[in-house]
Amino acid sequence: MQFGRTYEEFEVGATYKHWPGKTVTEYDDHLFCLLTMNHHPLHMDSNYAEKTTDFGKNVVVGNYIYSLLLGMSVPDISGKAIANLEIESLKHVAPTFHGDTVYGQTTVLDKWPSKSKNDRGIVYVETKGYKQDGTLVCVFRRKVMVPTETYIKERGGEQPGRPELKTQEK
Repeated sequence: MQFGRTYEEFEVGATYKHWPGKTVTEYDDHLFCLLTMNHHPLHMDSNYAEKTTDFGKNVVVGNYIYSLLLGMSVPDISGKAIANLEIESLKHVAPTFHGDTVYGQTTVLDKWPSKSKNDRGIVYVETKGYKQDGTLVCVFRRKVMVPTETYIKERGGEQPGRPELKTQEK
C-alpha cells in the first residue's frame, strides 16, 4: 500500500479520492469538542439546538470535519510529508450532522521545487469534503513540503525506521 508520495509522483491536475469515508457519530463530535474545549451548545446540547437553531439539531463542529478530511488525505497526499507549510484557506460550506458520512478528495493545483533545498518540493492542493448525498461541506487549500526520491533514498528508503522481526533461535 502506498503511503504518501514523493515530489516526482505528484501531477498537477491529478485528483485523489480518499477511501473509506467516515460516518460521524455524536460521540466523535462530543469527544472532539471536549478535547478542544469547544463547549458551544450548538455542538453539545441537543435541547438548545432543537429549540433555538434553524437546524433543529446539533451541528458537528466544523474543525472536526476539517481534521477528519486532513487525516483522510494522509495516505494519498502527506504520508511522506516533511511539513505542512500553510493552510491557505478553509471554508465550511454546509453543515454536517450526526449520522452523516463524510468523504474527501484532493486535487493537485500546482507544485514547484524548494528554493532552499534541492531534495524537496512544495505541493499545493485543494481538499473537498462532501456528505453521502454529494453535498459539499468543507474546502481547504494547503501547501505541503514533500521529499524528492533522492531524499528518500538518502535516508534509508521507504520505511527507514521500521524494525526487522528478530528470528528466534531454538
